[in-house]
Amino acid sequence: MTEPKTKKTQAKPQKRNFRWLWVTLVLFIAVLAVIFISQRSQFITPSIPEGTSAAIVDQLYSNYPNEDFTSNITEDLEDFGFSVDVYQGDDVTVDLYRNLPAYDYALIIFRVHSGAISPNPEGDVAPTTGTYLFTNEPFNRMKYTRELLGDELAAAYVLKGDPVYFVIGPKFITHSMKGNFNNTVVIVDGCSCLHYDDLAQAFTSKGASCYLAWDHSVELDYVDEATISLVENLCSKGLSVKEAVDHTMATIGPDPEWGAWLKYYPAQSADKTLQELIQ
Repeated sequence: MTEPKTKKTQAKPQKRNFRWLWVTLVLFIAVLAVIFISQRSQFITPSIPEGTSAAIVDQLYSNYPNEDFTSNITEDLEDFGFSVDVYQGDDVTVDLYRNLPAYDYALIIFRVHSGAISPNPEGDVAPTTGTYLFTNEPFNRMKYTRELLGDELAAAYVLKGDPVYFVIGPKFITHSMKGNFNNTVVIVDGCSCLHYDDLAQAFTSKGASCYLAWDHSVELDYVDEATISLVENLCSKGLSVKEAVDHTMATIGPDPEWGAWLKYYPAQSADKTLQELIQ
């Protein structure tokens, strides 16, 4: 009777030791996974040519400043390897838009009022329909007459009774911007800039490699948060365009008020990373 008992007591430690070895191995793998995920940006952050630059065009800054937006995005862009220029408030004029291609930015983020407008609120300027980006330059019917008559520019306000500003449309991008974009990635942090694809077509016809925007109206707090997430996914996490958009929408969701979704153009940019797009 003692022999079976002896064998039994000898077997228990072996089984227990095996179980703890297995648990230790699983925990070790889990720790490695956490370390890998947390440090993933160090493995995937690409090397881009020195002097590669990006711009934040923040037309909303005068009335709706968001320092966290600027600092978070600037940090992600600089970690990626960009030098970053920031244009705020009254910096955002018709001529700034006109000269953007000449500055050779690899990525431009527009934080602006935007959307489809019709008709024009100024009766002496021809009504127009299309997607427009706001400047912070007050409308003056005596300025930019050629561009106004050619439907490149229009006059618009956000709410009735608000100041009227110049806004730029697709024809301004194709006809009056100086030079061409060099595989620039364009992100619009604003309303309804992929409800129609007219602005997207204009930017890509001018040399942009990818255009990302929302398909409906958006609340400002929401779209700022979502744009921060998008830039992080493109830069820090090195995701492709489709992966970055999908991940942003999975974590942030559509706009809670308007149901707007983040989209991209053209379709063939889906599987490309930011580094591939700006080459």
